[in-house]
Amino acid sequence: MYLILFIVLLIIMLGAAVYAVVQKDLLVAVIATGVISLILAILFYLLQAPDVALTEAAIGVALTTIIFVITIRNTVRYEDEHDKNKKSNS
Repeated sequence: MYLILFIVLLIIMLGAAVYAVVQKDLLVAVIATGVISLILAILFYLLQAPDVALTEAAIGVALTTIIFVITIRNTVRYEDEHDKNKKSNS
């Protein structure tokens, strides 16, 4: 039973990793990396390493994802800046 759950979680994690790399939108890619960290924390817990799982959940899922989301929100997209310059020149 644990082996099947382990393999399913690994496949989901691999799919989320590929999705994060292929994704063009940075915010969606950051959320996908948060999902990867969450699944990794669950895998650490299944491997009987609860201290590592808690650290991964706190740092990987929460702190890193929040910092990346705040950073993305505070930056200006190149496309938005390009559109503003195009409209002002017309």
